[in-house]
Amino acid sequence: MSEQRNLILAIVLSVGIILGFQYFYEFPKMREAQKRPEGEAVTEVQKPAPTTPPGTAGVPSVAGPAVENMLIEKLLQQTPRLPIDNGRLFGSMALESGRLDDILLSDYRESIEPDSPNIRLLRPAGLPDSYFAEFGWVAPDEDVPLPDRSTRWQTKADRLGRDNAVELVWDNGAGLTFKRRISVDSDYMFTITREVVNNGTAPITLYPYALVSRWGTPKTLGYYILHEGPIGVLDGTLNEINYKDLVEEGKVALESKGGWLGFTDKYWLVALVPDQARQISASFRYIAPDGKPRYQADFAGKPVTVAPGASVSVTDRLFVGAKEVNLLDRYRDELGIPLFDRAVDFGWFYFLTKPMFKVLHFLYTLTGNYGIAILILTLLIRAILFPLANKSYRAMSKMKQLQPQMMKIRERFGDDKARMNQELMALYKREKVNPMSGCLPIVVQIPIFFSLYKVLFVSIEMRHAPFFGWIRDLSAPDPTTVFNLFGLVPWDPPSFLHIGALPLLMGITMWLQQKLNPQPADPTQAKVMMLLPVMFTFLFARFPAGLVLYWTWTNILSIAQQWLIMRQMGAAATPAKS
Repeated sequence: MSEQRNLILAIVLSVGIILGFQYFYEFPKMREAQKRPEGEAVTEVQKPAPTTPPGTAGVPSVAGPAVENMLIEKLLQQTPRLPIDNGRLFGSMALESGRLDDILLSDYRESIEPDSPNIRLLRPAGLPDSYFAEFGWVAPDEDVPLPDRSTRWQTKADRLGRDNAVELVWDNGAGLTFKRRISVDSDYMFTITREVVNNGTAPITLYPYALVSRWGTPKTLGYYILHEGPIGVLDGTLNEINYKDLVEEGKVALESKGGWLGFTDKYWLVALVPDQARQISASFRYIAPDGKPRYQADFAGKPVTVAPGASVSVTDRLFVGAKEVNLLDRYRDELGIPLFDRAVDFGWFYFLTKPMFKVLHFLYTLTGNYGIAILILTLLIRAILFPLANKSYRAMSKMKQLQPQMMKIRERFGDDKARMNQELMALYKREKVNPMSGCLPIVVQIPIFFSLYKVLFVSIEMRHAPFFGWIRDLSAPDPTTVFNLFGLVPWDPPSFLHIGALPLLMGITMWLQQKLNPQPADPTQAKVMMLLPVMFTFLFARFPAGLVLYWTWTNILSIAQQWLIMRQMGAAATPAKS
């Protein structure tokens, strides 16, 4: 019995330590990251990136949403632009430079409020947090006029949409005509075909390049279980680079056939997708001119030679949007983009977390509510673990029946530990009880728990997903707190006192479950075990509501199953007094 309790205590305390690390270390890091000011406007890296655009002087290094929107609108009005709208994203592209630098998402907003601003992914150059994509050519001969940031592209189109591709044209006046055909599908994938027509008398050699430029160091959540920053699959290998590491390295260069690379945030991705049949030289870069940070993901293709009277074209893609799992899977399969679904950070337990997401999402399609889907998923998990849990609860019920005999042994041989353990083992053997069997459900629950936590944490499908009542976002903590009577008292307690109704219910069910279990004979150990529901209530209070819902529902099902088994075995139906 002592060995069983020690193992259970060790496992539960280990989970508590991990969750405590998350609460006391990771959450403060997140709050500190949210307080950091945004980076200042910066100059751009040299080729394959162009030089700094004019008009960036005097831009404030820290700007609130209202000031930033005003600056963006002012910048957008300075140059001619082509509107973009395919139903899921909207914005514009610059006809001067040809950059894709103004993209917002139609389906996603900053908060759960319906009038909250749309998520803006790309921003024009000249802002503290500029973020844009560029496609172009580099020539070994620096005297060849090439399109750059000041190039004014010509087009007959009035917009770029799902059913309306556009063609941009520019003549360099030296025998070369550059064409750019851009289309966008019904989701988040742009296709860019660049063509060079040589009307001159001599062949010309050019290198195609593409880049994503990100100014300033983005605010990240700072979680060790979530990657945010430079990312790519190159030569079949997933590369995840932290901003801090890139600052130290300066540049990471990789060779690859096809693949993809860009920048990932928790829910959003901007990624370059070259022709999967082409060999590329890819890199992630960092520089800080005048102390102003700048990050870039880029690739250059092999040189192409355009003979007089001939033309050459290359086709690449650009993803700008939300990391929707099924959509990334579809792009991976239909376009042959390797490991594109790994943009969602399902982690080391990918083999468990992604199937769990798939089942959860399928249940959502049936019910229309992710909270109900979590409840059904919990039932399925309990059904799978039913034989194991049944065996465990029977063993614990048997242990509870044996407690009077165990107490007599402890009283009789309390001064002789070796003899006491020998007599206890003999009792277990005689009654055919395995004291370790009660630990198995806890051990199995740990990877399931963390897998569901990962799904709730990284999947955009869970973002702003409501349940019922006050739970309007399953990916966020319960917004209520018992310390202001769940909103009845006009007082906002400190964050560590935000104990919502759902975490409180979780703590109560955990306490009830403990009362059904055999109580430790050691008084100190019993007190520690009784403190666990309180500790877990505080820890779970800052975890996603969907995870607390899962754990609470698991406790309720466990209590019901354990109570029925105790009745079947003739144990007391009511919790024993401690």
